[in-house]
Amino acid sequence: MSADDARWMGAALTLAGRGRGQTDPNPSVGCVIVRDGRVVGRGWTQPGGRPHAEAMALIEAGAAAKGATAYVTLEPCAHVSPRGPACADLLGAAGIGRVVIAHIDPDPRTHGQGAARLGNAVFLDGRAAEAAHTMEGFFSRLARGRPHVTLKLATSLDGGIALTSGESQWITGPRARAHGHLERARTGLIVVGRGTLEADAPRLDVRLPGLEARSPLRAVLTRGAAPDGWLTLPSPGAIARAAVDHVLVEGGAGAASAFLSADLVDRLLLYRAPILIGAARPALGDIGLDHLADAHGRWRLADSRLLGSDRLDVYERVRD
Repeated sequence: MSADDARWMGAALTLAGRGRGQTDPNPSVGCVIVRDGRVVGRGWTQPGGRPHAEAMALIEAGAAAKGATAYVTLEPCAHVSPRGPACADLLGAAGIGRVVIAHIDPDPRTHGQGAARLGNAVFLDGRAAEAAHTMEGFFSRLARGRPHVTLKLATSLDGGIALTSGESQWITGPRARAHGHLERARTGLIVVGRGTLEADAPRLDVRLPGLEARSPLRAVLTRGAAPDGWLTLPSPGAIARAAVDHVLVEGGAGAASAFLSADLVDRLLLYRAPILIGAARPALGDIGLDHLADAHGRWRLADSRLLGSDRLDVYERVRD
């Protein structure tokens, strides 16, 4: 991997992040086309999954694509879809001189065939893990048959999510809440429990300037009926039927505990405010642990940062 290859693939990975939560059922891919050390085309998967990143970059590059190098975060697709042509064919027809790929496509319809069809493709193994991270929802669907699930918890230092009266606005400050809205904008479906729905009547929309249109679908975890405009999830496992790649569970304690008990949480966002509540409603209930030893080794700290006066810790589930 040359320094230039790493640099341009880094740019493609950044572009891939722009589509997260918007491209279902397709992965969010980034593509950069470089000729003589200059970017002539760039693209990322568009809302709804089409056009693909490669098609967008080729449109921008035009005739300059001939002989250029394309950096793509996922192997270009090799199967023809009613929604558009195969990207491997598009790159070949444009005369791209070299294709650098971060990760092979796990979809059996393409797996290895896109690179083989191109004939001038190389895999940049040093960025494969980063590429997989940008497409973790797509990879989860293929590997586990369900979306990638993030659980958000906003607590006091002593683990409370509300006063015993139910008052919970606001535990965290404005910067932490803004970060939570950004997470909403990067997901396809947001879930709360029936108790939270009835007590708080949450809107669950994105209230960041310019991102309001990226508000996710809403679902309530209940065996009863959901309000108009909401989906019903009779159990945590029902997310397998949701046509999204990323799910965000926001509350309350019952829903959080249910998803943890079912071992369906892949990522944990723990926002902690520098306050003590004392007698409070806890963040979690029973999550099905029989022995304390079973709690260890399940979570890996992936990130930690300050958001104003609040601390955000991001944990990822350790799986085989």
